[in-house]
This record gives sequence, structure tokens and C-alpha cells, in this order.
Amino acid sequence: MVPDLTLQNLIEGFIDSQSASRGLDERTAKAYKLDLELFFRWLEMDREGNKEDGRKRVISAPPQYLEGKMEEYLQYLSREKERRFSTVCRKYLVFGYFLSYLKGEGAIEGFRELALPEQPKEASVDTLLTKREVDAFFQAIDREYAGLDSDFRKRVCLRDQVMMKLLFYHRVEISELLRMEVNDYNRKTAVLTIRRKRERNCAVYLYSRDLQRQMWQWIEEHGYFEHGGLYDGRMFLSKLGKPLSMKMVTNIFDKYRVLAGIEKECTPKDLKKSLGRYGEEMVRERG
Repeated sequence: MVPDLTLQNLIEGFIDSQSASRGLDERTAKAYKLDLELFFRWLEMDREGNKEDGRKRVISAPPQYLEGKMEEYLQYLSREKERRFSTVCRKYLVFGYFLSYLKGEGAIEGFRELALPEQPKEASVDTLLTKREVDAFFQAIDREYAGLDSDFRKRVCLRDQVMMKLLFYHRVEISELLRMEVNDYNRKTAVLTIRRKRERNCAVYLYSRDLQRQMWQWIEEHGYFEHGGLYDGRMFLSKLGKPLSMKMVTNIFDKYRVLAGIEKECTPKDLKKSLGRYGEEMVRERG
């Protein structure tokens, strides 16, 4: 049996240990914590007659019960909620890390490896953008910029143009985009330093003259987004002078996806991966 331990303390201790040992950034640590909290919230709802506050509840169950419920929850997410397989895999890994932490803390005597739900065998949906869709996407941003009558809104749209072009033309990861600093770009050489999470930083040359011009203009306008805070050096800021989040970048992408008339379900990552297809279709068009 697992000794009675406060669930909230276990989760917080787990996050602290993962942050220290694996170097999790703040965003990933929050995602790990949310994965566990959602699981135990689901588990609480699954238990009949237990009306205790989930944050004060304690773990007092055989380890095989906890493992079985984790597997049941993963199946629930995969089959009923139809979560992406990559999402289920991430939660599967987090649960494994958590069980290992519980064992190390003496909360459980041991555990077995969890069974991962099988990847759905349905035909994969093509979410990459075609050349026509990519052209329509960037034309939608250009039209928006040209039609704005507010200088501040133009600056926001300029920021969005630069971010989306970096995603597409240079395949910059969204997390890398959000970590970018103003000083990472050399305006004389048009070279941008990309801050990798676990690898060495790399430098990319912005070969598009339009993107060079827009990057230069964005940096000139950057001061309007600075509010004397800790994040003034961050390349891309919100209207309030704070770092953007992945959700914000997704919302920006969705806005212009809709304006471009792109109906397929796609994400900024799909835009980032579409350059190869764009080039292939361009070659075919030229014959």
C-alpha cells in the first residue's frame, strides 16, 4: 500500500525534482503539472462517494491500482476524447516519470511500465499547407496590414508577419521563436541566432529582402512594446510588454488562416513544415 501522502505536495515535489534534474523550462513544468492534475481530477470523478477536495486528497492505493487507472485514463483520452497520439504519448511519459519519482520517495515500493494505447490506424489527415494556401495565408496578413489605420495595430501586424515568416521560411520552432532576443539579430549581416533548447545555438541568414526589411522595421518599432520590464529584450512581445505564449502564436496563426479561407485543421507547426511542399509545387508549376 502507498503511505498517506498529500497529493499536492507529491506533485509539487515531482515538478521541482524534474526541473532540477532535467532542466525543464517554466512552460514545460506547467504542462507536466497540469497533466497530473487533470489525471487526478479525472480519477476523483471516477471514484463514487469521494467528496474530498482533490488538492487535499491523499494517495492511499496499491500501486497497480494507480498504474491501471493511468492506463485507463490514457485510453479514455485516445478513444473518447480523440486526443492526438503525440499528446497521449507526452502524458504517458509524464506518468512514467511520476511513478519513478514516487518510488524514489518511498511512496510506492515499485511499479511496472505502463501500456501505451495503440496509435489510431485511421488514415492520417494531411494538414500541411499547399502552395496556394501558403500564398493566401501571407496575402491575408499583407491585406490586413495595408488596411489598418492605427499605427499601433500596424506594429502588431508587422510583428505577426515577421513571426509567421520565420516559422515558414526558416522552420524556426515556436519555442525558439518565443525565446528569441532582440540582440540575436545582426542587422548588418542579416544573420539571426537561434537559441536551441538542448543543442548548440545556430545562425541562419535571412535570405528574403522583404523579411530583412520587416525585421529591421520591427526592431525599430520594438520600443513601443517595451514597458520597462524584465522582458524588454525579448524579440516578440505582447501588447502589454510580456512574452508571447504558444497559445498566442496559435491564435495569431488561426486568425490569418481563417482570413485566408483555409478550412483544414492545421497549426503553426504545419506552416513550419510546409516549405518543402511549397518548393515542390513551385517546381511543378514551372514545368
